[in-house]
Amino acid sequence: MQIDRTEGLLTGIDYHHSPNQDSRPDPDDVTGIVIHNISLPPGEFGGGWIDDLFLNKLDPQAHPYFEQISDLRVSAHVLIRRNGEVIQYVPFHQRAWHAGVSCWDGREACNDFTIGIELEGCDDKHFEPIQYQQVAKVIKLLCQTYPKLSPETVKGHQDIAPDRKTDPGPNFDWEKLTQLVMQE
Repeated sequence: MQIDRTEGLLTGIDYHHSPNQDSRPDPDDVTGIVIHNISLPPGEFGGGWIDDLFLNKLDPQAHPYFEQISDLRVSAHVLIRRNGEVIQYVPFHQRAWHAGVSCWDGREACNDFTIGIELEGCDDKHFEPIQYQQVAKVIKLLCQTYPKLSPETVKGHQDIAPDRKTDPGPNFDWEKLTQLVMQE
């Protein structure tokens, strides 16, 4: 896996083009990485529901919870499934719609300058070792490709939208991620 800088895409993985993206105000201003978690329905893993959500194809009749979210227009740059599969939805130079109302060290509109990475999971379950390995690999590649990124420019959704969000949650092992990112 590498990053094709021209296309803004990871190589060797599936790319599912999400319509929920647009141009960044400044394409050179990629200065943060936001870690999220997602499971659809909540607490359940597997299946294509996350894909359907990011592609605006979620059937509101398929599950009672989907009636509440089927009209959302959201995306992330990357999803890392529990089995380690990496899927990209938005090129890194584009703005994904992942952070919502948010603030990073006094700077609002975090979608403008961050990359969103979703981990298939939820607040009350531990993440899989392969997910940590894959997210660390993606972070390393991003830091090599985008000069304003570093391991210190990674935060959780809970850190930039603390009144609204709790992900990636208390079971996310930040120390483990840092160790993996810092390994050569």
